[in-house]
Amino acid sequence: MLDRRTLLTTALSLGAMELFPGLSYAQARPLVFATFTGSWEEAHKAVLVPAFRKETGNAPIVLDPMLSVDQIAKVSAAKANPPIDVMLHDPGPALTALAQDLVEPYPVERSAAFKELIPDAQDPHGPAAFFQVVGLTYNPDTVKTPPTSWADLWRPEYKGRVGITNMNSTLGTGFMVEIAKMHGGSESNIDPAFKAMEKLKPNLSAVAANPGALATLFQQGQVDISPGNFNAIQILKAKGVPVEFVAPKEGAIAFKTLIQIVKNSPNRELAFKLIEAAISEPVQTRLMQAPYLVVPTNTRVKMTGEIARVLAKDTDDLKKKFVFQDWKTINAQRPAWIERFNREIKL
Repeated sequence: MLDRRTLLTTALSLGAMELFPGLSYAQARPLVFATFTGSWEEAHKAVLVPAFRKETGNAPIVLDPMLSVDQIAKVSAAKANPPIDVMLHDPGPALTALAQDLVEPYPVERSAAFKELIPDAQDPHGPAAFFQVVGLTYNPDTVKTPPTSWADLWRPEYKGRVGITNMNSTLGTGFMVEIAKMHGGSESNIDPAFKAMEKLKPNLSAVAANPGALATLFQQGQVDISPGNFNAIQILKAKGVPVEFVAPKEGAIAFKTLIQIVKNSPNRELAFKLIEAAISEPVQTRLMQAPYLVVPTNTRVKMTGEIARVLAKDTDDLKKKFVFQDWKTINAQRPAWIERFNREIKL
């Protein structure tokens, strides 16, 4: 059965082919951007898509929200005629996409915005469009004493009220690595985290498929405390959901997220223009503001408001305060860890 997004993509493509009979289906289809689920899709639909359309004469674009592992699987299965033009990846999946030869080099020499990025964001295989920060999230109406440590998730008063994501997401894997470190493990050994998770099971209410689904559980009142993305929580707060974010004393996890042009995309030029918009000062300035509160990578965007108050005054401050994990080491064993997690961590 065709889903709504596939039908929309097909309809737009057929319309273009009717107007321009010489176009193939691949050439005619709209730009497909595989953003993330939940708050990221909301933010990109509200801010990035209008900016892209303004710069391209209202070029057609489809957002296809999914986890990075699913993006890679889709593109790998159809390398010659990929169904996605632009991928969004956290550090681990970005390395995987590069290793599998799935991305085009970014045309840095043509880019107006690339040179405005912080050095850490200037990746020639696709710039980092923003930072993400993962800490503890909780419902202040039901959790009267704010948590201070990852270890608080194991407290008996949270029986049946804790939410986590599976390890397909960077949030889930990053969380497991930090739990491993707390019990003597490391980026290359998370056996201690699996042992700790067995003890967490009585407290678990849900293992969400992705961070967006985890945020929805807060909205539905199914969980009271969890690891969570800073910006996803801010969007929930803007909707009136009682939820707060706190950095654990062990250090919140921070990582950059890269945006890449898919190799063999029939829409390379539009893909380039979308990424240019994503890393531009105007788009990053708007995304940094409420309700999205996305941490920018463009040096011309000054961190203000809730980001400056809760997270960091600038990117140098961010790098000093938060934990940046070794994703090259993590990637070597991550597929096996995901399989083990899906097998062992069941409710």
